[in-house]
Amino acid sequence: MTDPIETLTEKNRQELTALEKQLGHSFTNQALLQMALIHSSFAFEHPGLQGKDNERLEFLGDAVLDLTVGAALFGRFPHMKEGEMTRIRAALVKEGHLALMSQALGLGSAILLGKGENASNGRGKPSILSCTFEAVAGAIFLDGGYDAAHAFSKTHFFPWIEKRDELLKKADAKSRLQEILQEKYTEAPRYVLEKAQGPDHNKLFTVAVTFRDKTLGTGNAGSKKEAEQQAAASALEEIDQCLPL
Repeated sequence: MTDPIETLTEKNRQELTALEKQLGHSFTNQALLQMALIHSSFAFEHPGLQGKDNERLEFLGDAVLDLTVGAALFGRFPHMKEGEMTRIRAALVKEGHLALMSQALGLGSAILLGKGENASNGRGKPSILSCTFEAVAGAIFLDGGYDAAHAFSKTHFFPWIEKRDELLKKADAKSRLQEILQEKYTEAPRYVLEKAQGPDHNKLFTVAVTFRDKTLGTGNAGSKKEAEQQAAASALEEIDQCLPL
């Protein structure tokens, strides 16, 4: 009996090969890349694919990114203190940033989604995009080992590492927004959960940050904490127009 992953890989060979060029890694076993692109909603709808979605690769990729991005920082900044390296790595591998990188690589269009998830704009959900990025990193590690995974991280994270000051400001947007408002008005902003969509294991949260009955910004993410950070970052970009600071 033909392996359904191999069948999918053969069917999507051209698209997978094009994606390899974007990733900068040519797979010895291209089926690993295909599996990294299978969302659980797609696997659920296709007999033979249950248990063959990208969740296990996502688990592995999360650890791979922590190690390889950490190693990249360690090598690039020999005199940087542990605390700063930790903050930069956290900013680089957080959901919102991985989703941004996933979009830049074109992973959104390559993800295999179930009909319902596809209809609800699953390709644009930060949680799905970030998890797919992690799954791809896991697939690269399994296919080419640590050296391939490290090369992938250096290629795609180094440009962001060089912009670390900007990165850290966005990563800690909530603190910056609170400092600004506390200093000017001696009041703090409020974060309001506007809606939560999707199943428990894959929710999309929409959060608004408000101040004195004005909405300063909104954010969407797979966790309330990340959605609040995105809302705060959005507010910081527009705050001069929103409030008489």
